[in-house]
Amino acid sequence: MNIDLEGYYRIRYSLFRWRQNQTWISKTVMAFFMACVTGIMAQVVIPLPWTPVPVTAQTLAVLMSGVVLGRYWGGLSQVIYVLIGAAGVPWFAGMTGGTAVLMGATGGYLIGFVLAALLLGHFVDIHIRSRKFTPMMALMLVANFGLIYIPGLLVLGLWTLQTTGNMPSAWELLAMGLLPFIPGDLLKITGAAAVTRVITPKEPYGEEVDVHKFPEWRLP
Repeated sequence: MNIDLEGYYRIRYSLFRWRQNQTWISKTVMAFFMACVTGIMAQVVIPLPWTPVPVTAQTLAVLMSGVVLGRYWGGLSQVIYVLIGAAGVPWFAGMTGGTAVLMGATGGYLIGFVLAALLLGHFVDIHIRSRKFTPMMALMLVANFGLIYIPGLLVLGLWTLQTTGNMPSAWELLAMGLLPFIPGDLLKITGAAAVTRVITPKEPYGEEVDVHKFPEWRLP
């Protein structure tokens, strides 16, 4: 069986070039649909009895939003997700919505979604080498465990202090807001990095700035 790799390369390049050249209206519509995907995946929930933070599938959509939509627009998709959810649409985890969720135990993670998508979208559009598996996995590890969990843990700690009157210890905070989620997150990050490696072109399609530094466009 012959595989037309050149045809495949052309298709993925054409798709990302098409996305890059869309008007801001079209990109906003695409961001809205990605927000809907995030909302749908947020309904895949596994509650944990010792923490108000559930296991969900939505972080996979968050990571891929930056890759698929690129610089700024991946972040916008998560802004849309957060704002519409805060307005009352029940598409946060477990069919919840409203400003109470933003002020609650998981509000910091929602803020982190925006930051993570912005970081990944920036690197995917600007730096060609970031589209390889290993650099993308490293970026997703930073985005997930740095940009999502740091604000998530900070808000979770403040919420616990407000609701119980006691500030949790560092170990208690990690047990509630980080440690149970590491295995699933590693699985999602590995899958997202692998998908990124397959679907993103390894040649410049828009505003990349590292082409002169790394002239070899199609990297193995």
